[in-house]
Amino acid sequence: MKVVSALAAVRHLLDTGVVRRGDTLLDSSSGIYAYALALACHRHGMHCHVVGSTTVDKTLRTQLAVLGATLEQMEPCDDLKLDQKRRVERIHEILAAHPEYHWMRQYHDDIHYLGYRAIADRIREETGTDRLTVVGGVGSGASTGALARYLRDASDNARNSCPPGCQAGAAPTDVELVGVQPYGSLTFGAQHTSDPEIIIAGIGSSIPFGNVSHELYDTLHWISFDAALSGAVDLLRRHAVFAGLSTGAAYLAARHEHDRALERTVLFIAPDTGHRYTDTVYTRHREATPLAHLTPRDIADQTELALPWSRMPWNRTPTSPLTA
Repeated sequence: MKVVSALAAVRHLLDTGVVRRGDTLLDSSSGIYAYALALACHRHGMHCHVVGSTTVDKTLRTQLAVLGATLEQMEPCDDLKLDQKRRVERIHEILAAHPEYHWMRQYHDDIHYLGYRAIADRIREETGTDRLTVVGGVGSGASTGALARYLRDASDNARNSCPPGCQAGAAPTDVELVGVQPYGSLTFGAQHTSDPEIIIAGIGSSIPFGNVSHELYDTLHWISFDAALSGAVDLLRRHAVFAGLSTGAAYLAARHEHDRALERTVLFIAPDTGHRYTDTVYTRHREATPLAHLTPRDIADQTELALPWSRMPWNRTPTSPLTA
């Protein structure tokens, strides 16, 4: 999912003259975005400099090297907040030494929304927007937020352009957005919780992300490592899809949302493959809980959050009190 985002963002920067071929693009990443930015830079003849999380594995390091990207990886750290904080500090150090570098700001610049317009168009063509529920990890906010925004805009336009006597298109509220978060993420006010295993960095954050539009989300799921592991293992066994923890968490939430409203079409985002999780997830497949035994705890606010899985109506609230 990050590839379409990075390609569109870099293309826009080139087209608008913000950067030129041969320039260096800089950003921080926990994994997937680093690969996406390296691909985009390689395609457009640019240099790529990534400050990587401790979670960047050997496979990704090799891919980045093949694509000619420069990777600075943080020292091992079990604290997501400290890892992200150190990466941001390093970004500022690099910019001070190289002010000519362009910082992509994947967590803060809505230029990263652009690439998802084409995906939204494809979704609308294949499923329509009538009674559609989109489920995915929140992360930087770009993928889920952009899809919901473009799909709802299309619904609004269809309604507003309908002449008297015609059949109106889907209502704006017909596209529901369900966000998935890990425990410990402050994006929607869960920073007071923690996961005894690991925080799924790709779908959460311990620092404020400017790209997250809270008012786009209807419902939130907080899913633990163990529950996401169970989702990923079931997805492979049941559908032969080999994917990572972020996908396992989204799949778990999507199944639940579908069971709650069988009349709706539920589409979930599978952003990552399972290769980087072979040792940490798939070798532990015997620990997976059958999904029939997993159900979320329905809560009214974040003070009621409890592992392994909690679900809360968000109702498109602009911001989270606990986040603020």
